[in-house]
Amino acid sequence: MDTMAVNSGRTISMGKAIAYFALSLVINSAGNVLTLVTSAKIHPSFLGAAYWSAAEANLGTAFHWNLFWAFLIMGFLTAVLNAILIHHWDWKRIAGNMVFMVPFSALIQVFEDFFDGKYPALFSGLPEARSLGMVILYVGLNFLGVAFIAVAISIYQRVNLVLHPADDLMQILRFRYFKGNAAKAMWASYIPPTIMAIVALVITRTFTNFGLGTIFAFLAQGGITGIADKVIFPKLKHQAVDVGQVKES
Repeated sequence: MDTMAVNSGRTISMGKAIAYFALSLVINSAGNVLTLVTSAKIHPSFLGAAYWSAAEANLGTAFHWNLFWAFLIMGFLTAVLNAILIHHWDWKRIAGNMVFMVPFSALIQVFEDFFDGKYPALFSGLPEARSLGMVILYVGLNFLGVAFIAVAISIYQRVNLVLHPADDLMQILRFRYFKGNAAKAMWASYIPPTIMAIVALVITRTFTNFGLGTIFAFLAQGGITGIADKVIFPKLKHQAVDVGQVKES
């Protein structure tokens, strides 16, 4: 086995990087909540949310956490898992994960309140889907939410200031354990949310937030991210790529 180092510098200013990152946080949180809220507004629910979002929301319901605490706690536990996988506690990496998770979780709660109509002066909230037209609209909004998440991931991965713990997990698995194989790393990265969902199912005896939208996210999210790399801020290139020593066959 040979090793190779992958590394590059930054081509944009820190001010621009922070602006791109802030925008991606807003887009990501709005997309996640769109998938969750539209799923909850259709009865019987068949849409579902993005995979990690669905699992975190179910676990939050099981332990009576709101979305802020559900996303924040599970993000922290995933960051701890990442430290275990790289065999050392990297305070800088953990801090970066938390820098991402705190405003992200707060924005998740803000957007949930917004789409649920808790700011009536701005928006009265998404109504229950009581007609075929509303169901079709919510399916479209759910898929749009998945697209928002994919676009946001494209932006903040290219900026590469700090990463969501789930994306950090996938990166660690890919380059440390699967020799750069993204497909295997993606499948492996879904083990933690699957465990979350099973725990929630045992506690609540209900299985919600998984459905058509979850399947769409599973199949299309990565492809949309790849397209976004080329068409959303196309001049924004991947910044400061550093995956350390990568084994190559």
